Amino acid sequence: MRAIDPITAQVIRGALENVAIEMGHKLARMSYSSIIRESEDFGCAIVDAQGQQLCESTHSTPLQSGPIPGYVRGIRKIFDERRDTFEPGDVIMHNSAYHGASHGPDIGFCVPVFYKEELIGFSVTTAHHLDIGALTPGSCGIVDAVDAYAEGLQFKAIKVYEKGIKNKYVWNIMRDNIRASDMVVGDMEAQIAAARIGAERYLEIVEKYGLDTVLAASEDLMNYSEKMMRSAIEKLPDGTYSAEGFIDGYLDSPDPAKKDLRIAVTVKIEGSDLTIDLTGTSPQVDDRPINMPLEGTVDCAIYLTLRSILLDSSIYGNIPQNSGLTRPVQIVAPKGTLCNPIFPAPTIARFCPGNIVADTLMKALSQVVPQQVSAGVGNLKVVAFSGLDGENYWVYMDIMEGSYGGRYGKDGMDAVDTLYANTRNNPIEDIESHYPLRVNRYELREDVCGAGKWRGGLGSIREVSFLTDGSFSLEGDGHKFSPWGFAGGTQGYVGGLVRQETSGSSEDLPSKIPNRRAKQGDTLVMTGPCGGGYGNPLERDPQKVLADVLDGYISRETAKRDYGVVITDSAELDEQQTEQLRKSAAKA
Repeated sequence: MRAIDPITAQVIRGALENVAIEMGHKLARMSYSSIIRESEDFGCAIVDAQGQQLCESTHSTPLQSGPIPGYVRGIRKIFDERRDTFEPGDVIMHNSAYHGASHGPDIGFCVPVFYKEELIGFSVTTAHHLDIGALTPGSCGIVDAVDAYAEGLQFKAIKVYEKGIKNKYVWNIMRDNIRASDMVVGDMEAQIAAARIGAERYLEIVEKYGLDTVLAASEDLMNYSEKMMRSAIEKLPDGTYSAEGFIDGYLDSPDPAKKDLRIAVTVKIEGSDLTIDLTGTSPQVDDRPINMPLEGTVDCAIYLTLRSILLDSSIYGNIPQNSGLTRPVQIVAPKGTLCNPIFPAPTIARFCPGNIVADTLMKALSQVVPQQVSAGVGNLKVVAFSGLDGENYWVYMDIMEGSYGGRYGKDGMDAVDTLYANTRNNPIEDIESHYPLRVNRYELREDVCGAGKWRGGLGSIREVSFLTDGSFSLEGDGHKFSPWGFAGGTQGYVGGLVRQETSGSSEDLPSKIPNRRAKQGDTLVMTGPCGGGYGNPLERDPQKVLADVLDGYISRETAKRDYGVVITDSAELDEQQTEQLRKSAAKA
């Protein structure tokens, strides 16, 4: 590979990044479903012929863009086994969780890019689809799948266009086996269009600068990203650091092997090399879909956490997001565990467990970089709403946000998607204008944030009613294990789900629920967890405590009990009593 000057490398970097950004914008604009259009649960990237990621859309969620190199590796492996070949005009559809895909509903469309009859890379889009033909409606909440076949249609490197000719039989199969097929197939076609745009733009860059120059610039940028990651690792003290976290699992199951499941993380630092060892994690659950693909979910949770903590963009700026960042990191995950299951173990509900992997890794790293982590995060839940309108299905997926723990110098963020999720909130107006649902309440929780010098973030409460008969299912976590507090901060608070029926009865539900029928007027009250606190609560600025009381985040009683801050009946800070109370509490 020839040397390249840094200015040309940066120009090409900008050009590549703009390609991915354009792909993302156009995919969002062309899509039909709110999960892509509003929540932006999609990914766009350009990958070179060796499977190395060159760029990704800044509007993507990390759990969509991050796995794309794995999608390409999985496609190439299957092609080799089948002795298939890539041809100009091909479009390959892929969603195999055991061949690089994150899970079945995240379907990738891959367009090979040719320059002078040479395969030079791939333009790829991924997106979450609202139904893929499983036993029950919705592609999340299928939490009772007994194996990979029960999770919906499997597409293992299928050519939906071959040499530019549409394979109408594959498309007919999809339309015949997918609920809300007009919406889902429309999203797929939007993905293909965006991937083709990416391929065209990448080819334009190659034609403008020459293939050798573009490849040299790409390698230079990956080397730079690798150098920055190695430099950050080298600053850490060599050693071994461990932590464990827990997944709810199936709290209503009589089988102890299906609940209170452990995620074990050991970080081994040696010079500029870093090993993440997941030995000690609970065995896979053979007949429930909370297992996580090692490639596509677990690796992305790890890479994103390391990138975010060790190369904070507020300090290091915009480091090229490419495969160079992963070169210094080795992942060890014993086969047959939650973090490296064996086919055909189901994986469709891998989303929330993967967040626990990221959270537990952050907990292990807190021993090394305490000022670069947050306390424990409140996990998310995903509710699939569905029903029939005549003979046609409607399907809606609501990503119920969690919250971050407190961090050094800052309070935790309230009511946001956490860690590798990073999807956007779906506006109430969009929900009510497209589906027979009404959002009665949407607000922050009160008086339940983890106490600390920097408090944990607040979860939210969302109350949704059915305007017609329908059904719902839930994929979530965080109903049993509270987010961890750090450096003297207290634990956060768990989330919950309550079903209120028109008869007036109500029922507390666990964090994973297979499809259940709902009557018109039935209401779900979803409560998001609250993040853990960071630092001694008695060291929190009393003025900040007062502000939290005035904002309704906490009560005067909580201010006094948790923070040693006395607020008068007229909502003013009593400095003298606060000082005395804090001195007494410190001696206790």
